[in-house]
Amino acid sequence: MSGLAQISQRLIGGDIQGVLDLAAEALSAGVPAQDILNQGLLPGMKVVGEKFKKNLIYIPEVVLSAKAMQAAMELLRPHLEAGQIKPMATVVIGTVQGDLHDIGKNLVAMMFKGSGFEVVDLGIDVSPEQFVQEAARRKAHILALSALLTTSMPNMKKTLDLLSERGLRGGLITMVGGAPLTQAYADQIGADGYAQNASLAVERVKELLKSRTPQSSQES
Repeated sequence: MSGLAQISQRLIGGDIQGVLDLAAEALSAGVPAQDILNQGLLPGMKVVGEKFKKNLIYIPEVVLSAKAMQAAMELLRPHLEAGQIKPMATVVIGTVQGDLHDIGKNLVAMMFKGSGFEVVDLGIDVSPEQFVQEAARRKAHILALSALLTTSMPNMKKTLDLLSERGLRGGLITMVGGAPLTQAYADQIGADGYAQNASLAVERVKELLKSRTPQSSQES
């Protein structure tokens, strides 16, 4: 098994130190950081997402793999930036106003990071104004809204309505998610996408990015 394949396997197994050690060895051996990312880390995270989607692994295992991915990305970051490797797209994510739950939101954020996205996590109890301001300031490609309480779900629509008022909907993909949500609700409030879990959220965003301008630099 090649070194990059070993990185994938250690990542799938949630072996944080193992991933770091192998990534450092690969860098020392002259393997380009981009190859470590594209041929080692990303394939591993893809498998993790597929296993999670099929209920073959569960949240604790996904969290370990995501943490291993984040640790490796910190190691690779200076090399990737030196080579001007840009993230796939920028995601602004948060739990909507009136809701203090963040386990699902954190998992989605980790999966986005592990899939090559730049993630701006606004945390919990985020107002529509905060979402809109940060999406504009960060020039985000995706705005992801999370809710666990049915009482906080109306703040998703308020956020989307405010985006429309500010003329920001056209170039921004909006995603919603959380235990009480459904595709029907996402359609009702005018969200671009909805996903039942973290791995499906990443898949859906990639599909939406591909459906946008073919020349877009966000295409995967």
